Amino acid sequence: MQFPKNSPRALLASLISPNKNNPRLLLVTGTRGSGKSLWCMDLAGRAYARGLNLCGLVSPSIFLNEEKIGIGLKDLHSGEEGRLAYRKGDENGGIQTQDWQMVAETLEWGNSVLEHVKTCDLFILDEIGPFELEHGIGLMAGLDIIDNAKEFPCVAVIRPSLIEKALARWHWAEVLDVSMEMVS
Repeated sequence: MQFPKNSPRALLASLISPNKNNPRLLLVTGTRGSGKSLWCMDLAGRAYARGLNLCGLVSPSIFLNEEKIGIGLKDLHSGEEGRLAYRKGDENGGIQTQDWQMVAETLEWGNSVLEHVKTCDLFILDEIGPFELEHGIGLMAGLDIIDNAKEFPCVAVIRPSLIEKALARWHWAEVLDVSMEMVS
């Protein structure tokens, strides 16, 4: 069986063997619904299977009867999970986007998790969005990790509309558009 060259299976070895003088940062992007979070969770599963020390957060979609009703937040190190967002209007919420109401306590918890990351074999952050890159709120501790990560590789999910801003901040990053890839 052949795997696409940018599948989590194919990229894992190169991600965990970076040159310490040239830290690896992979920005995973793709259109809405293209599978960015699924790609990250697949990568995390493969990293766990290899016994790697994994840190960071993923934001899996929450579905009810095939309708996306929310967004979760999962600590990749402990497995602990929380509800990051509800559909706008479903619950009282703090920070709002066009479609979602964020749970302030979950954002605080996520930042606390990120503030405790010191070292790992692989760091994943799903996702860095307009809150972080344009407004200076949200999962800001994750940006600090990526800014300062010299000893371990990082993978971050970035919306296509924010790739230029991300590359201006992290000029050494590589970009992977998963909407153009098949996930193995």
